[in-house]
Amino acid sequence: MTELPSVRGAEVGRRIGVGLMYGLWKPRVLGAWRVPASGPVILAVNHSHNIDGPMVMGVAPRPTHFLIKKEAFIGPLDPFLLGIGQVKVDRDTTDRTAITRALGVLDNGGVLGIFPEGTRGGGDFASLRAGLAYFAVRGGAPIVPVAVLGSSDRPGRLIKGLPPLRSRVDVVFGEPFEAGDGSGRRTRRALDEATGRIQKQLAAHLENARRLTRR
Repeated sequence: MTELPSVRGAEVGRRIGVGLMYGLWKPRVLGAWRVPASGPVILAVNHSHNIDGPMVMGVAPRPTHFLIKKEAFIGPLDPFLLGIGQVKVDRDTTDRTAITRALGVLDNGGVLGIFPEGTRGGGDFASLRAGLAYFAVRGGAPIVPVAVLGSSDRPGRLIKGLPPLRSRVDVVFGEPFEAGDGSGRRTRRALDEATGRIQKQLAAHLENARRLTRR
């Protein structure tokens, strides 16, 4: 039987995230109240910088279990990330263990964090993988779009790989929406259609977030 990610660990991770993110930068959080207070939820986060995941973990109103590429689980980070309830995923294969763990998070009424672009890039939701649609339809979970803006504007002076210390990073949570068409179908065509709907919603949210924050 596959061991599910630790709920208690994710809460510890959230507290660490709060301390680090608010200690090092100045997060401005908009719309966090839109995240449903209970029940399964998927946070779909744009991804342009390595701190986007920890930032969302620190500012989200509920503990979050992120799907994270296995390459990040190196050295001491491996037991640490697993200990704070994160999900290791092999992007080069159908990782059934990761799928089972992610669905387990949703079945338990938890929050699953996903970077639907699959990898760090422009952060504009331009290319979506079908995994997000699968988890949303199969897990019966609404999707909350999340835009992280300002994390990749310019490198810091002290540490080039991080945003400037004490700079402002905006995190904008959007309205939850259902990915499926209500039929519960999980065929390839149904998931492709759901992916198309998701992409439109996420792109619209990102555009709105940029207008709202003037980023």
